[in-house]
Amino acid sequence: MKRLEAVIIGAGVVGCAVARELSRYQIKIGVLEKELDVACGNSSRNTGMLHAGFTYKPGSLKAECAVEGNREFDQVAEELDIPFKRTGKVVVGFTDHDMENILKFKANGEKNGVQGLRMIDKSELNRLDANAGGEFAMYVPSSGILDPMQYTIALAENACRNGVRFFFGAGVESIERAEDEYLIKTAAGDFLAKWVINCAGMYASEISEMLGYPNYPVKGFKGEYFVLDKKAGRKLTIPVYPAPNDKGGFSVHATPTVDGNVLVGPDSYVTEGREDYAVTKEHLDGLIRDGQKMFKEMKREYFIRNFAGIRWKRYDPETGEILDFLLEADPEKPHTVNLVGIESPGVTCALPLARRAVKIVAEQEGLAENPDFNPRREGIHKFPEMSTEEKKAAIEKDPDYGEIVCRCETVTKAEILKAIHNPLGVCTVTGIKNRTRATMGRCQGGYCQTRITKMIEEELGIRPEDIRYSKAGGYMFTGKVREEA
Repeated sequence: MKRLEAVIIGAGVVGCAVARELSRYQIKIGVLEKELDVACGNSSRNTGMLHAGFTYKPGSLKAECAVEGNREFDQVAEELDIPFKRTGKVVVGFTDHDMENILKFKANGEKNGVQGLRMIDKSELNRLDANAGGEFAMYVPSSGILDPMQYTIALAENACRNGVRFFFGAGVESIERAEDEYLIKTAAGDFLAKWVINCAGMYASEISEMLGYPNYPVKGFKGEYFVLDKKAGRKLTIPVYPAPNDKGGFSVHATPTVDGNVLVGPDSYVTEGREDYAVTKEHLDGLIRDGQKMFKEMKREYFIRNFAGIRWKRYDPETGEILDFLLEADPEKPHTVNLVGIESPGVTCALPLARRAVKIVAEQEGLAENPDFNPRREGIHKFPEMSTEEKKAAIEKDPDYGEIVCRCETVTKAEILKAIHNPLGVCTVTGIKNRTRATMGRCQGGYCQTRITKMIEEELGIRPEDIRYSKAGGYMFTGKVREEA
């Protein structure tokens, strides 16, 4: 049994943000995650937008945290050494009704403190990006794009370097109050902790009930995406969103990524499956139809992958109304912080939510600051982003930078090795993928995936049969095709 002072349940972007912020204090922290890496739920299955905050109800926690998170992100990205571009965004319209909705949410954004919102005509829209659809648009200069997987990994690694321990494959099975502590039973063993912070994402309602709070009604809104290759990425420079609907939701949009691809999606429909990540022809056909309205150069020849994400929203079962983020602490459930219904814009709001959660713990405990806390983290430097001189210097210092493992994304052996020996101890194929972009190119791992698994085997001294693709039961190999002579 492991004894900690504070346990965070869930290693999505919010859980990792809480871990990083709590490590600013002198307290023994552990993060329990049911998967084998961070960002395995919707923290990795979203558009990667830094939202401005114009669609959320004034005074809501969503609005407050979105604006706060947006304003600070240049500094956050610099501290954590992650790619980020403040591209701005256009919200385009075609009809008078579109104009009415855009103006309504422009006024809403101004109430929330979103700066720089302005309407532009078709000629200015074409100057911003000639491939953006729409007859007019609202220009949102504060919006930006980031890699949500890299961001979550960076938060986790920074927390780890500041003393936080991560326990993977530790899905929570039960929580019991034991005197002044909580006994948390998991698939990876038992834990005792004075504090429990629920950041379990899609399973937050179940954990909420284990802690004595309600099992809040939540509903899964699934959305499917296309990933377009970098040839398409050269033809789109700014995220293009359609006019919001009457309730403030968006249909299919087109978004360039920080790595040069384009994401088209998501659509939105209700699902009952907690991890129903299947994609369907019906919805992918809809993405093509609607996506072409946003991005004129959306073509089938650019498609390299598709995926789905699910936003688990808290709602009122009587009215069907989607509710605000919930962050609560109840004295009758001592030493707990409960976060439920944290969906979009959760990536933008992660650190502001984390600060509010940590403040509750710090004030009740009278925590002392951690004098050794370091907010900075150094990422894996990408070979394609280096100048010619930097590449030469890198190869001279480490010859492994001269060997390309992933041809599509130009990922070197040196980068793969750094990812294999990551601070969190993650050794899945997708763990290496998310840290380096190896297997994310046009061939989707056809060339490099076997080389990566061989490197994992050799570097960590594990059997090929023990290498997992992503999940605990997702083995890459089950045995040899034939015995050696």
